[in-house]
Amino acid sequence: MTAPKARKLVTLDARSLRGLAHPLRIRLLGSLRRDGPATASQLGVRLGESSGSTSYHLRQLAAHGFVEDAPERGKGRERWWRAAHQGTSFDDALLRDADPTVRGAAQLYLHEVASLYIEALSTWVGTRHEWPEEWIAASDMSDFLLHLTPERTAELKDRIHEVIEGYRESASDKDDPRAAPVRLQTQLIPTRPTD
Repeated sequence: MTAPKARKLVTLDARSLRGLAHPLRIRLLGSLRRDGPATASQLGVRLGESSGSTSYHLRQLAAHGFVEDAPERGKGRERWWRAAHQGTSFDDALLRDADPTVRGAAQLYLHEVASLYIEALSTWVGTRHEWPEEWIAASDMSDFLLHLTPERTAELKDRIHEVIEGYRESASDKDDPRAAPVRLQTQLIPTRPTD
């Protein structure tokens, strides 16, 4: 059995964070990762933005190494873009950086990502009636309250990620015509007790 192929990730640092910490850039990168290569015009239609705006922000993402040309897709003057990485890793140290602009960019980035998670969940709730019953039954919105130490919480996070990667690696459903992209969101956060 061959070892699973590792996903290509980029870890944000102070410089790259400044290039990504913009709501439209985060959405552009997410769309390219989810839906594959596209032109600035296609992304503009997909995201409800002008092609001039998407083109500018794609060039900024490219300057910071998040996206790259997809020349195999381009014809003539049409420029196609693709994500340069499959995922982004966030280092919490950015929230404690000595430079307040870095801390601000880190906060903006986290808030935008959280907003996108909420938007995806709201979209599912609003459109679930359009899906076949088997998909509705397979979906899940659960809430668990556990009492854990930071060490056990980190252990749980690692185990969840391990399970998720096992499903990514098998990819046995890719050729099944009933298969669809499935978005999995996890929030593993401490909460303070209420009075």
